[in-house]
Amino acid sequence: MRPLRYSINVTLDGCCDHRAGVVDEDLHRHAVENLVRADALLFGRVTYQMMEEAWRSPGAAGVAEARPAWMEPFARTIDAARKYVVSSTLESVDWNAELVRGDLEKAVRQLKAETGQGIFVGGMKLPLALAELGLIDEYEFVVHPRLTGHGPKLFEGLSRHIDLRLVSRLEFASGAVAMRYEPKG
Repeated sequence: MRPLRYSINVTLDGCCDHRAGVVDEDLHRHAVENLVRADALLFGRVTYQMMEEAWRSPGAAGVAEARPAWMEPFARTIDAARKYVVSSTLESVDWNAELVRGDLEKAVRQLKAETGQGIFVGGMKLPLALAELGLIDEYEFVVHPRLTGHGPKLFEGLSRHIDLRLVSRLEFASGAVAMRYEPKG
C-alpha cells in the first residue's frame, strides 16, 4: 500500500498563501526530495492549475517566464511526475495527468492500494477533505519565519481534532523548519 503524504508551506501565523513564504534553494531542494519519494501527485483543480502554470516544461503554452537555475531540479521533477487531479469541473487534463471523479474516498483508497513509494498531495481544500476521511498517512508542515497577518488558514473548518506524532524535524538556513508528523493511533 502506498502512503499518502501531505506537505504545505505555512507562515508562523498560519497563512498558506504560496506567495507568503520564503523562496530559496534549500527549500526547493527539500521539495524535490519529497517529490521523488512519491510515484504520483494528487491535486485539486486549483493547485493543479497553479502548479501547471508555474512549472510546466519550457516550450509549453502558458509556461511561466525564466526562473533561477536552482529552481530547475524542482521544475523537471514536478513536470515529469504522474499526476491525478480531483475535479468535477475540469473537462480534461494533460501535463501527465488523469482526472479523478466520483467518490473521493473510494478513488484515493484505490490509488493507495497500488504498489509503489507513495502519493504526494498538496493544496488546501483537497487535503482538508482527505484529512476528514482519515486518508493522510503523513503530514509535513514547512513553517516559515514570517508573519503575514492574512490567510488562507490551514485546515479551516476541520470537523474534529487529529492528533499527530512528530517523526522528524529539519531546520533550514532561512529559519524555516520542516516538521513531519504521522497520525496517532
